[in-house]
Formats: sequence, structure tokens, C-alpha cells
Amino acid sequence: MTSAVEAVWRIESAPIVATLARMTGDLGLAEDLAQEALLEAVEQWPVSGTPRNPGAWLTAVAKRRAIDGWRRRERLEDRYRAIAHDLAETAEQDWEPVGDDVLRLVLIACSPRLSRESQVALTLRVVNGLTTEEIARLLLVPVPTVQARITRAKKALAGVPFETPDPAEWSGRLGGVLGVVYLVFTEGYAATSGAEWMRPDLAAEALRLGRVLAGLVPREPEVHGLVALMELQASRFAARRGPDGEPVLLEDQDRTRWDRAQIGRGAAALARADALGRGRGPYALQAAIAEQHAIAASVATTDWPRVVALYDALGRLTPNPVVELNRAVAVSMAEGPEAGLALVDALAARGVLGSSHLLPSVRGELLLRLGRHSEAREALEQAAALTSNERTRAVLLAKAAVG
Repeated sequence: MTSAVEAVWRIESAPIVATLARMTGDLGLAEDLAQEALLEAVEQWPVSGTPRNPGAWLTAVAKRRAIDGWRRRERLEDRYRAIAHDLAETAEQDWEPVGDDVLRLVLIACSPRLSRESQVALTLRVVNGLTTEEIARLLLVPVPTVQARITRAKKALAGVPFETPDPAEWSGRLGGVLGVVYLVFTEGYAATSGAEWMRPDLAAEALRLGRVLAGLVPREPEVHGLVALMELQASRFAARRGPDGEPVLLEDQDRTRWDRAQIGRGAAALARADALGRGRGPYALQAAIAEQHAIAASVATTDWPRVVALYDALGRLTPNPVVELNRAVAVSMAEGPEAGLALVDALAARGVLGSSHLLPSVRGELLLRLGRHSEAREALEQAAALTSNERTRAVLLAKAAVG
């Protein structure tokens, strides 16, 4: 695929598939038609040049293929006539992607009928315009696995009307959409497995989709909250890795390398969420925590009592052990490592996060700060054994050796 065709596809794929899905009533067929039009573009554009309105060109080609298919099957004559009439009236200069159609596409791709894995794969495919090979690389799974997830998703959605859910269903559906986007981003921010600690390409895809959603549903504060969180977290990317890709932890990062323009965008998105006057949800609260780090000159000068208060609010909204563990870290910075360790040990006594490296890694850090080196070494070695990420394991083992 040429760079020009690829760039057009990344920008135009979602509105094109959404338009075709609205016309055909079949998301799977719409995606197939769009892919066929893309192949035709790959063949023709290098010879004839990129059309003045490439989105309209791809949509028109896909519509013609739909008509040809219906004609060959000698059915759906009424729909054929309607779309043929619509095609005849469609001039390139009049074509514009319909935001509502893109919104429907996103909501359908994140249908509660689908597993989270299928939601992620389908969203990256039909909304982000990635190939199965690209998705497989991003998710660190084999190509056949991605193909199977997408195929299952399309089958599960067969016959589902291409329409925006009733407003009463939006809260639950939109929550799933945001959950998928954040899941993709967090895997890019800190990879759970593999040889790389970060995967900025995956995080960038999530942030791009979040920005699209913010434009489509500007009255939803949590969408802006999620965009704010991702902008603020992504602003640190340049400082989070060393020359050889090794992790650079927060206390060791050169904050002059943080992207101040991106921090500004994150703060503006959080302000937009607050301006809607409906209170901060979980994403906005996490963004507010990230903002405290972004505005501090160092770890030592961070307003840790404020961070603890924000974690208190977050814990009331979404009580879970990861939030409690992060709060324990903030408490350790605000009140000392003994206070943080007491909270971590209380979590460990409950048997939560038993299969995760997070709890023993935090515990090891706090024990190091308290000078309890043998216990710290044991905790850090336990954490290293639990992680599937090679870079994270190396950092933990290095700390254990020092301890």
C-alpha cells in the first residue's frame, strides 16, 4: 500500500465504513466493500493520481460494488434502485462524512454482545482502519487470532440494525467504548508482555480515537476526561525510555523532555469536562492526578496530599485494589513509607492482586526506603517472577540486586 493510500485510509476509513453500513445494514459487508475499494485505489491511484476527494472516490467505488453484488444475486431490487439513485446524485464536492454514522460505528463495534478482546480488535479494524497484521503486532497475538476475533464479532453483529442505541442505553454502551479505548492506551503506556516497556504506536491509536469521540459526543464529560488522561500520560513518553529502550521511572525522568504542548491539551480537555458541570468521573479524576504530576517540578514537590485526596474520590467511585495500591503509594509520599507499607500489607492480607507483579513491586520499593533490604529483595524477586514484560523484569531484578 502506498503512503498516500495508507494516509487516506487512516483518515477516511471510519466514515466510509459507517456510510456503507448505514446503506447496507450489515457492518461485515460494509467493511468488506470498503476493503475492496481500497484495493482498487492501490491499483489505480499510483497511475491516475490521488482523487481530489479520496473519501468520496472510495465510497462511490464501494457503493458500485454493492450494487454489482445485489445485481448478480438478483435480489434487493428496491434497495438497489434507491442506492443507485443516491449514487447518481452524489457529487464528490458534496460528500462529507456523517458524524452520527461514525458514532454509530464506534458504538456497534463496542457492542456488549462482544467480548472485550473482540471489541478491541473490531474497533481497531473498522474505526482505526488498521489491517489484521497491524492489529496482531499491536496486540502481540498471532494474525489468525485477530482474524478469528474479527470474524466472530461480525457474526455476532449480523442482523444488528445500524442505528444509534436509544439514549437510555448510551451510558452502558459508551462506558464500554471508553473502556476499550483506555485498555488500548494503557497497553501502549506500559506493555503487559513482550520485549518493549512501552508501545507508543498503540497509545497513539487510542488517543486518536479518543479525540474523534470527543468531537462526536462533546457533551459527555468522561470522554473529555479520558482524552485529558491520555494526553497528560502521553506527554511523558519521550522521557520514559532511555537510549536503549530501558525504562526510566518517574523520579528519574528529565521533565524538560515532557511535551508541554500536550500537557496544555490535556489540561484544556479536563477543563472542558469540568465545564459541563456534572462532576468528575473516574477518567477525569485520573486525569486530575496526572495533572498534579505534570505541573510539579519534581517528585518531591508534587502536591501528594492533593493526590491522596483525588485517589480517595476515585476509590469511592470505582473501588478496586489497583486504585487502593496507587493510593498507598501516594500516602507513602505524603506521610512516609511506613504509612504506605501498612496499606500495602493490608491489601496483601486480603489476597488481592495475587497474580500481578504490581503489589510485590510496590511493597519492595517501600521496604527499600525503610532499609529492610532482605525483605525488599524477596518482594522484588517475587514481582519479577510475576511479570511477563522483559524490561519490567530487568528493572525489578536490578533493584533486588541493589537491595
